[in-house]
This record gives sequence, structure tokens and C-alpha cells, in this order.
Amino acid sequence: MRVLLILLLTTVQASAQSLFRSDPVAAAPSAWGRAAPIRNGARPLAIRVRPLDEPAPDIADVPRRPDTSARGPVRHAADAKGCLAEAIYFEARGEPISGQVAVAEVVLNRVDDARYPDTVCAVVNEGTGRIDACQFSYTCDGIPEEVDDPAAWRDAEGIAAHMLGGAPRRLTGDATHYHATYVDPYWAQVYPRTAQVGRHVFYRRTPDA
Repeated sequence: MRVLLILLLTTVQASAQSLFRSDPVAAAPSAWGRAAPIRNGARPLAIRVRPLDEPAPDIADVPRRPDTSARGPVRHAADAKGCLAEAIYFEARGEPISGQVAVAEVVLNRVDDARYPDTVCAVVNEGTGRIDACQFSYTCDGIPEEVDDPAAWRDAEGIAAHMLGGAPRRLTGDATHYHATYVDPYWAQVYPRTAQVGRHVFYRRTPDA
């Protein structure tokens, strides 16, 4: 009986040694925490097996690829370019480039006018959140300001940078107001009309108004 057992163990050992000599992948170390090659067709891959006593990584520690798209909420920008891009995007992204530039002109004309705040962000956000008090309708229409057209947002940022860089304002005749062609605000009967660009009509506030 003992002889048979020794012969059996010898046979198993010889088979295992033969397998490891003929298959280097099968013979590769697979200790916990070390790369253990496995076959995937004819191409070996390497995986890492986490030891049982190694704690799982906290989800907060997992590195994430930064989101570089423009999609998502962007309101409440803190810099002039961001605030001007918001106004261009939410007020005129459906307009041709000239129409978007015209909206930017109005914002900057107000910055230069002593009757309005003296920064782009303050001009854009004047009266924000108060119905009939906001100066730009998108800031108080109750609709979340979310970018859903990244290409249009990039255009708005480019126009904002161009205008803030000192580009000439030639489209609106120093306008401080505008409205869409399908509305008729009271001040349209008071201020002189200066231009129409796309679907927006532009006006200049008079000194005594």
C-alpha cells in the first residue's frame, strides 16, 4: 500500500513539473499583490489581485478624469469673461455671430455708463432673481441655466474674450437696451432705436431718462 502511494505522488509531481516547463504562463508567480499573467487568446495580460488583508480603496481616493466639457450649470461666474459669456450664451446663442457680438456690446456699454454697475458681472447680474427687476431675462426666468450646447458655449467664450480685449463696438450705436422682436417693452417707446441685429432690436438710453 505504501509503495503504491509513493508511486502515485511521484507521478503527480512529475506531471506538474512537466506542465510548468511547457507553459511559462502557468508557471508564473501569482502571489497576492503581484502581477499574475493570464492568457487572453495569444496575448498575455497582467492583473493585480488585492490581498485579503489590504483595505479596499475609499471611493473618495479613486482618481477621476476631470470633466472638461462645457455641459452642466455655469451660472454665477466670478470673472468678466465668464459673466459676459453667460450673457451671450443664454441671451443670444441662437443668433448669428453678429447678434451675439451685439449683446456683448450692450453689456460693455453699460459698464461704461455711470448709471449702471462698473463691472461686467455686476451689470449682468443686476436685479438677478427678482421678477421684473433683472436686466437680463435669463437671470430671473426660473429656468436653470445649464449649458446643453458645448460648441455654442465655446463660441460665446471666444466672443467674450474678443470683446473684452478691446474689439470695436460698431453694431448697436452705443445701445444700452435690447429686446427680442416678439416683445414690446414700455421703454421701447421712450428710448431711441439704434439698430436691429438678427431677432434683437437695440436702443440707447437717453441722458435724461
